[in-house]
Amino acid sequence: MNIFNNYARYYDLLYRDKDYVGETQFIEQLVKTYAKETEKILDLGCGTGIHATLLAKQGYQVQGVDISHQMLQKASDRLSHLPPDLVSRLKFTHGDVRTVRLNQTFDVVLSLFHVVSYQTRNEDLLATFATVKEHLKPGGIFIFDVWYGPAVLSDRPTIRVKRLEDEQILVTRIAEPVMHKNENWVDVNYQIFIRDKSSNAVEELQETHRMRYLFKPEIELLLQEFQIQLVAFREWMSNREAGFDTWGVYFIGRT
Repeated sequence: MNIFNNYARYYDLLYRDKDYVGETQFIEQLVKTYAKETEKILDLGCGTGIHATLLAKQGYQVQGVDISHQMLQKASDRLSHLPPDLVSRLKFTHGDVRTVRLNQTFDVVLSLFHVVSYQTRNEDLLATFATVKEHLKPGGIFIFDVWYGPAVLSDRPTIRVKRLEDEQILVTRIAEPVMHKNENWVDVNYQIFIRDKSSNAVEELQETHRMRYLFKPEIELLLQEFQIQLVAFREWMSNREAGFDTWGVYFIGRT
């Protein structure tokens, strides 16, 4: 999981076009629908803390956990630019979603941007769901999204190129997927070129992100293992019914 250490430096730029505000509004809609009395939220795999910060702005007490020290440093740096009352509602902690134990419970546990799909082995998934169960209050909900198996197999991943820039650097990212048919994995091989605009020097990174695509019956089985009931699953953001064209699907479980 330390693949994110180099990636973290360019993470916010690469996902600058991600609709964090819209996603936070969508999350809050789900929270208000399925856990109206929510005060405390745990964000497992919080990255650089953008979702957590936006949720804290809505009045929630949010704790983020991430395995990458570099991601957490960016999240902590973000705190220095926020007003004290907002900072008081945010906390970031280093930890592995499979093993972290905070000795407290939350109304909602989030795990977004396919963190669950990064848990590629059965034992990783079981350990992650055990972490969720350990930190959820009775009646609390677990909101997470995954690469949805029916869509991955119907609309298979292809080579993609993404280019972004800011005032200092220009980033080109090439993503080349390799599917492993008997493991339900996709290895996304990233080749990232970073050009410094002032010197024209180019740095190259190569990383592989292994993703597991998942199906509703196995998610139900995982939830049942920890006495969590599946209460909703639909396409992320659109709320359409999950199907053969819905790569990103969210699931909600309740203890």
